[in-house]
Amino acid sequence: MDKQKAKKRIEELRKTLEYHADKYYNQDSPEISDFEYDMLMVELRNLEKQYPEFSSSDSLTQKVGGKVKEGFKKVEHEVPLQSLQDVFSFDEVREFLNRIEKQALENNISEVNYVVETKIDGLSSALEYREGKFVRGATRGNGLVGEDVTENLKTIKTIPKEIKDKIDITVRGEVFIAKKEFEKMNQEREENEEELFANARNAAAGSLRQLDSNITRQRPLDIYVFNVQKIDGKHFNSHYEELEYLLKQGFNVNPVRIYCKTKDEVIKAIEKIGKDREKLTFGIDGAVVKVDNLAFREILGTTSKVPKWAIAYKYPPEQKETILKDIICQVGRTGVITPMAILEPVIVAGSKISKTTLHNEDFIKEKDLRIGDTVILQKAGDVIPEIVSCKKEKRTGKEKIFNMPKICPVCGAKAVREEGEAATRCTGIECPAKLFRNLVHFASREAMNIDGLGENIISQLQEKKLIENIADIYDLTFEQIASLKKNGTKFAQNLINSINKSKQNELYRLITALGIRHVGTKAAKVLARKYKTIDKLANASFESLSETNDIGEVVANSIIDFFAQEQTKDLIQRLVKVGVNTKQEENDEETDQRFVGKTFVLTGTLNNFTREEAQNIIEKFEGKVSSSVSKKTSFVLAGEEAGSKLAKANELGIKILSEQEFIELIK
Repeated sequence: MDKQKAKKRIEELRKTLEYHADKYYNQDSPEISDFEYDMLMVELRNLEKQYPEFSSSDSLTQKVGGKVKEGFKKVEHEVPLQSLQDVFSFDEVREFLNRIEKQALENNISEVNYVVETKIDGLSSALEYREGKFVRGATRGNGLVGEDVTENLKTIKTIPKEIKDKIDITVRGEVFIAKKEFEKMNQEREENEEELFANARNAAAGSLRQLDSNITRQRPLDIYVFNVQKIDGKHFNSHYEELEYLLKQGFNVNPVRIYCKTKDEVIKAIEKIGKDREKLTFGIDGAVVKVDNLAFREILGTTSKVPKWAIAYKYPPEQKETILKDIICQVGRTGVITPMAILEPVIVAGSKISKTTLHNEDFIKEKDLRIGDTVILQKAGDVIPEIVSCKKEKRTGKEKIFNMPKICPVCGAKAVREEGEAATRCTGIECPAKLFRNLVHFASREAMNIDGLGENIISQLQEKKLIENIADIYDLTFEQIASLKKNGTKFAQNLINSINKSKQNELYRLITALGIRHVGTKAAKVLARKYKTIDKLANASFESLSETNDIGEVVANSIIDFFAQEQTKDLIQRLVKVGVNTKQEENDEETDQRFVGKTFVLTGTLNNFTREEAQNIIEKFEGKVSSSVSKKTSFVLAGEEAGSKLAKANELGIKILSEQEFIELIK
């Protein structure tokens, strides 16, 4: 490669790595695997070594990729939290060991020992103790400056709030999520049709870097401490001695630490960790080799990014061949239909894998997967099984192309994939797979507003088979509800009252409650005003719907598909039968359009209205409410303690309304 091509490639690699480092370190949402990232880094490092004239202190080979997230206080690390030099072969490990022992001879050091530890796949953090009490914790950040995440770290049960010795000490550890806990988290997210975490490391990092510690508290975070960064009043000769001390102080110390006296023992230790990798309860992405003698470490020194006395050996991801026997579809709680690969069982990274998600139709097409294919399987982050590719050269001609179903495999309703979306969804409102979410939405505040009918009560009612359809809500008896709680008489009466009250709701609430795709409260109000009854809405033509303000063609098609379902017709009939209002009140027919074409932004605390009440009033007068201030904003309604939105409105010269001025406008 000539110099110009080398320079161009170096620039390309730096740009690509900066992008993926930002995704990994700062956004906790990687787009490529750790192995792919590592290989790009190796290529860049080799090119910079070959062409030193193009080296730069801004290159990721010379610095750590993280930065402080907005919203956190900055913490300057007294002792830098450095990264590690990665190696990918035993030859590179031996080169490192030979260099260490050569320098030992040059410095008249007769014996060199090592400690080999697991490289835990998590987020590195520093914990500070003053007089034995935990006072502050921070993420690594860029190694020099991190984020103050003290409150979040306090939610981790394995971090001692106080240690035995009343000393000042700063330790370094790795925050992680155990394999089983991670699988459980992703299983719950999959059931709720939430985006899955890419791997345990990013789930841990994202959880620790939450601005709200209550969210962190709900995540199963753990930590292993692996280093003393700074300590006052004590002296250690070796790293292994440090670890033993930390253990006695009550820290959760990295459980895999192998003391080695020779180079051969180091290699065997790395091999052993690799062999036992699948048995570990936590994910790892390598093994760390460290010089044990602390005084010798001082002699060896560090670069701006990594210590010269340690390396990280990265294990290659284990891949296995197997047969894609079939593709079946599962329906989640929100109606998303997910294709699942049924595989010839195979052991990968210590687990028997017989099925895995294929995500969506696009994933299958991108990988060109067919039923009967020989596929390559690996575990992403040692946890999630994934199909990497298929071996087309092994095809016999008997393989079958898979097509997403046109009807829901659970209830038989129409299955649709809308333009611009990857997911295929069931449209049936009575689909058993999505009934729970439909019930929760139907009873929610913005819909039928049935106070007391929350997720927990709905779950109990479903378990007892007292609700198998949305309309069953209105057939619940006092005795059935009272049986859900000890001394549940008062609760039952309140819920019965709330259910009966919901029958008299305005039509727009029923339309909202039906959960028609793309139809929220705002669109529901528009539809209720125009069509006056649920029957007229159900029979509205595409032309009529698509010409309606704030509806359009996509929403019009969604409404038509929804009301065409037999399940929908059955539900409406049952709701009418139990007395639910399906008509617009007469006094709502004439609309006041005083705010038509006007956009409001609400900020601060209002004394006379809730935010929801103010929004309803604005929308009643045909106005719009936006969450952000822009040049298109007509008014900013500012209550007490208004913040950045008020400041931006002043910058843009937008009319600011006090609460009293707003009251005058709506009289």
